[in-house]
Amino acid sequence: MPKATPAFTRNLASLRKRHGELLTHKNKIDKDWFNGVYERYENPVITPDHVPLEWRYDLNPASNPFLLERLGINATLNAGAIEWKGKILVCVRVEGWDRKSFFAIAESKTGLDGFTFWEKPCVIPETKNPDTNVYDMRLVKHEDGWVYGLFCTERRDPKAKPGDQSSAVAQCGLVRTKDLKNWERLPDIKTPSAQQRNVVLHPEFVDGKYALYTRPQDGFIDTGSGGGIGWALCKTMEKASTGPETIIDKRVYHTISELKNGQGPAPIKTKEGWLHLAHGVRNTAAGLRYVLYLFLTNLKDPTRIIAKPQGYFIAPIGAERVGDVSNVVFSNGWVAKKDGTVLIYYASSDTRLHVATSSIKRLLDYVKDTPADGLRSAVSVQQRIALINANRAFTSK
Repeated sequence: MPKATPAFTRNLASLRKRHGELLTHKNKIDKDWFNGVYERYENPVITPDHVPLEWRYDLNPASNPFLLERLGINATLNAGAIEWKGKILVCVRVEGWDRKSFFAIAESKTGLDGFTFWEKPCVIPETKNPDTNVYDMRLVKHEDGWVYGLFCTERRDPKAKPGDQSSAVAQCGLVRTKDLKNWERLPDIKTPSAQQRNVVLHPEFVDGKYALYTRPQDGFIDTGSGGGIGWALCKTMEKASTGPETIIDKRVYHTISELKNGQGPAPIKTKEGWLHLAHGVRNTAAGLRYVLYLFLTNLKDPTRIIAKPQGYFIAPIGAERVGDVSNVVFSNGWVAKKDGTVLIYYASSDTRLHVATSSIKRLLDYVKDTPADGLRSAVSVQQRIALINANRAFTSK
């Protein structure tokens, strides 16, 4: 049995030291940022370097004498989130060098730092039609007692020509669990749309049925006739098949969501209504730009929007704008704690995971009292003049 060389031992010790320091590094509020709505933090909460060494390196000097990284990690992004047994858990989309994504649970006491991955990635059973790729899981505690995981399942388009290696079909994959360790795979959700992304389960029954937020699409990338965030009901999750999709939040010309939009995590129930986090996409000369926005729906009728601020809630800034897919922020996980704190997990540029913090009170204030999009430049000017006048009257006292 070959012994580890001095270089092997030295390099492994260095790797373990850097990894340990990363896991124990305390995250601090970014003092250079302030808008009153939420706090940003100095560091991402999970990066590819947070992934355990045992997942990336063969640590046996006999089979890997040069300590080569055998199974590298490209990105850690788009994580579902849940509060579980006093800790914050995130279900991270981990992408390897091979472009395949998989899910892995990481836990933290604070939800701000110290995220440590569980021993092994999640084992998601396949259906009879195996997934080529899976990603972006939303975790939802439903009132039926199950925790559901809804994710995008991608497969090559069976109608694609032999030379076409990019056409794909996206649908909503579905699992459920009672312990976040053992995952029962259910059939993919069926909807009237050709393709689906960003499907999210409403956490409560509506008229005795399961309710889903959908994003109908004609194609894998283009929404086509898909008009925005949809709403559909189904009788069961065991063989979920929805009725018609009703668009509750439309795409609108020359707004942050003119190209497409989609529900982020499941909405948070508040006294004022259901608080929603979503993403909007517009096209630019530099490519697609993804931002996050909020809106509020009626408690008794979650399909009715009662407040929606103009513009974006979170957009990429600084180093967040650079990565595998630049100029993007995306969220499919947040946690509302009992004390009113809200932990918002968002990925930047499809590369690493961040957290922002706010509170239910602040988010409701922002959603209800921020002006809506007037949809015309003239209205934007009027809104700002009204604010200037109001400030002038206040400061002149």
